[in-house]
Amino acid sequence: MMVKAFIAGCSSTSLTNEEQSFFASEQPVGLILFARNCREPDQIRELVASYREAVGDPEAFVLIDQEGGRVRRLRPPHWPDYPPGEVYARLYERDRDTGLRAAFLGAQLIGSDLAALGINVDCAPILDVRFAETDDVIGDRAYGSGSEQVASIGRAVADGLETAGVLSIIKHIPGHGRATADSHLELPVVDASHEALSSVDFAPFKALADLPMAMTAHIVYSALDAERCATLSPSIIENVIRQEIGFAGLLMSDDVSMKALGGPMRQRIEGLFAAGCDLALHCNGDFAEMQEVAAASPLLEGAALDRVRQARARLRAPAPIDRAALREEFDGLIAQNAIA
Repeated sequence: MMVKAFIAGCSSTSLTNEEQSFFASEQPVGLILFARNCREPDQIRELVASYREAVGDPEAFVLIDQEGGRVRRLRPPHWPDYPPGEVYARLYERDRDTGLRAAFLGAQLIGSDLAALGINVDCAPILDVRFAETDDVIGDRAYGSGSEQVASIGRAVADGLETAGVLSIIKHIPGHGRATADSHLELPVVDASHEALSSVDFAPFKALADLPMAMTAHIVYSALDAERCATLSPSIIENVIRQEIGFAGLLMSDDVSMKALGGPMRQRIEGLFAAGCDLALHCNGDFAEMQEVAAASPLLEGAALDRVRQARARLRAPAPIDRAALREEFDGLIAQNAIA
């Protein structure tokens, strides 16, 4: 598998000739789609197929952020809406089994939507514990303010996706919930003690450490590394993510074009690989930046290549479903959230 250790976006609803040549020559391990890439089902299927044809891999990773609520790239009229994580949290707090069933069904239905388009990875579940100070960039996306609840709902979401033939990515490891700033715009700093982080923030990631992929947080945790955010910190990746949390799967950065990282693009890419990330994630489709990311990204080899293979080995054909029946059950459970 002679591919490079990065995931790229693309600029529009179909690949340009320039992008096709780039993907064929640079061989990124995956493609990530955004709203700008998604118009209607046949168009997305053609886009996905053209990417896989360019890289010569019919099972290459194609990712999307389809959590529900604010973070969803597929929207009506072609795809149904799904609620934010906060709705599952409210149901769970009222009745644990109802909340978990709703989360599982919602994820299975989302996974079914994605699998029908050829998309095989969803950037979910979000395992960030919500605090009073949590920035709105997380906000109602969170599954609650208790570690056990977040882990339980996160597991239900991951299981629902995998039942539909879609892999999950746990995020944002080792925990974004205490951040009071949006890492898309600036670098958040969290000053909580290591003990507090370990007992609350890390706990959902420990509980789901068996899952195949995780996405880092562009956050400075001053008690862990006062100089570097998690994405760029060798000590956080090795001592916290790999050792304390016990995550042995495929570790990718959050989007390297986010302002939290700062500095030249090549420096960002070299820094995250030096820190121990397996993959660089670049999302905005800017072709000049994509070239910089590709130039700074190594070929997949060693442990990182093994982790990609292990993740791919978890891909399964979707389980047969009666979609109308599942949607009816799901809508009935979600309607309970509106009952006082």
